[in-house]
Amino acid sequence: MPQKKVSKSKVQLLLDYPLSPENLTAFEAYLGLLKLKGYSSNTIQTYSGAFHYLLRLLGAVPVSTLSKGHVQAYLLWLLEKRGYSYANLHTTVNALKFYFEAVGGRGREFYDLPRPNKRLKLPSILSEEEMIGLIQKTENLKHRALLMTAYSAGLRVSELVSLKIKDVDSHRMLLHVRDGKGGKDRMVPLSQKLLHTLREYVKHHKPREYLFEGEGEEAYSARSAQNVLREAKQKADIKKGGGIHLLRHSYATHLLEAGTDIRYIQAFLGHNSLKTTMLYTHVSKLKIETIQSPLDRLNW
Repeated sequence: MPQKKVSKSKVQLLLDYPLSPENLTAFEAYLGLLKLKGYSSNTIQTYSGAFHYLLRLLGAVPVSTLSKGHVQAYLLWLLEKRGYSYANLHTTVNALKFYFEAVGGRGREFYDLPRPNKRLKLPSILSEEEMIGLIQKTENLKHRALLMTAYSAGLRVSELVSLKIKDVDSHRMLLHVRDGKGGKDRMVPLSQKLLHTLREYVKHHKPREYLFEGEGEEAYSARSAQNVLREAKQKADIKKGGGIHLLRHSYATHLLEAGTDIRYIQAFLGHNSLKTTMLYTHVSKLKIETIQSPLDRLNW
């Protein structure tokens, strides 16, 4: 996976809020253990960012001296004063638990650190007709290939831009997704239509290593991929929100509606838990349309 560059604003942030020697040592130990345990680069960046934010606020107060009560008060402050969403707070809880449990060895104290109840938010889904329009309205060959790849394999944007030419196995008709969420690899079926488009695309654009390359033969940036979808939605007059993940949601839902076993969908998406994949049963129209209302079974 391509290394992310540290933004100028983040560099300035580190200069403006230097850590105390003790907290700097804690941060280095935290970062080292994340790497040693094989966490993905995205998770390392997210967790270390959340932990570093707490350390900056602590100033000279050693993070090791915090009690569970202190951490709970901090989480409540993030929720009420900083306006954290459920997802952001959930990530912060995971990041802090990793420090206190894995680095600090205080798992018994912090194992039940509270977090807000997760709200069920149903994802936006493109219909098959909208998906056809999205592809057909995208005249740029590279952009069309990128969108078709994202949809045909249900990829996260980080997985999409990290794909290499060698990951396309046309003999076994598989796409090798490497270093997905949690650092896991997986195989997904390779679409015949996608393979045809990719061959045409590679012939014209001649990428060297990454399937989709930006300037200097580096991997296409996630932002560029999101911009491609945004422009494609405008051309296709699609008002539904969402980035590349919209195509991932649509992929899973369309598979479910076509009768694909949900455990296969779980494997294709790289979900650890089947509960995560079960979300798509709430937005699939397959079962809803085939279930008869009890009113219609009444004879009168």
